[in-house]
Amino acid sequence: MARRKKLFLLIGIVLIVGLFTGHNIVKNRTTAAKSPAKSTIMRTPINWRKSSEKVAYPNVTHDPNLWIRVSLKKQHLYLINHQHVLYTMYVSTGLPTANHHTPRGTYHVQAERGKYFYSAAVNEGAYYWVSWLNHGEYLFHSTPVNAQGHFIKSDAADLGKKPSSHGCVHLSLADSKWLYQHIHYGTKVVIE
Repeated sequence: MARRKKLFLLIGIVLIVGLFTGHNIVKNRTTAAKSPAKSTIMRTPINWRKSSEKVAYPNVTHDPNLWIRVSLKKQHLYLINHQHVLYTMYVSTGLPTANHHTPRGTYHVQAERGKYFYSAAVNEGAYYWVSWLNHGEYLFHSTPVNAQGHFIKSDAADLGKKPSSHGCVHLSLADSKWLYQHIHYGTKVVIE
């Protein structure tokens, strides 16, 4: 009889611990979805090759109202469903000069996208690009590369920290690939 009581007590403790552990995991992820850039989910230090968060990307088929907000002040891109942040990405936007700033406003993802480009005019290119303004002029894309296709380390070091682009929105290699593969034509983009 005493053995049976000990067994039920042990099972009860395991169930209670499991409930609390499961509850905390759900609570932490839900809180992260409501607040932009929770430090425990964001990858630190920033790695320009990897995803910005340590959790899986959202499933866009489950979030048909997904839209994108880019914060020029915070150097973050937010994937949002209604008003809930689903995922945060580190970015580097345009330098605050007349010729290189990232234009503020509301836009939509355009049909143009590709796996690689190089522009001799600005002496750089990138992987996994998606157009959001002027049909190939303003893009989401990876950290820039040189003419040989090698990543430019000085631009990579700026990711998530400060503006460094010619107006495009630079992302990590993993984040830009995910956007290229999953963000649909017509998705709303708000730059503020």
